[in-house]
Amino acid sequence: MEDARSRSISARTKALRSGRAFVLCIGLCLGVLVGLAPVPVSAADQEPMTVDEAARLGEEFGVIVGDVDEDIKRELKLERTQGVAVFEVIGSSRADYAGIKVRSIIKEIDKAEIRSMIDFGKAIKRGMKACNFTVGTYEPADPGDPVGWGVNFHFVGCKRD
Repeated sequence: MEDARSRSISARTKALRSGRAFVLCIGLCLGVLVGLAPVPVSAADQEPMTVDEAARLGEEFGVIVGDVDEDIKRELKLERTQGVAVFEVIGSSRADYAGIKVRSIIKEIDKAEIRSMIDFGKAIKRGMKACNFTVGTYEPADPGDPVGWGVNFHFVGCKRD
């Protein structure tokens, strides 16, 4: 009797385990399928962006910017030629109110990595359509600061008249 009972428990245990394995397998498959699903792309992301358009959008935001090239990389002692360098901040602009500084490198806008003027143009266009967004920058430290460069995140609020 004991032997039949242990076989019955063993059979139930195997069934439960295989059921759990089935559920786990289905869950993993669905997770993979969801991960492979096409991400919706907005019409703004599909429109071609030019460096000139990106520069114009930058001015509308309140900065005069350009790609980080070898000269800028050397001057600012950067590791890579990625990002967008801020050459000028226009007074009383959204960028000015957000605290963005001259000589900073824009590396991120609303969690989108900025590697070039094209990336900047697309991201700033999306950001300015939204009311609030963030801009992540690398900025030089104040003179005499032993730490050096720092990462800052700037909150850009709604444009007010």
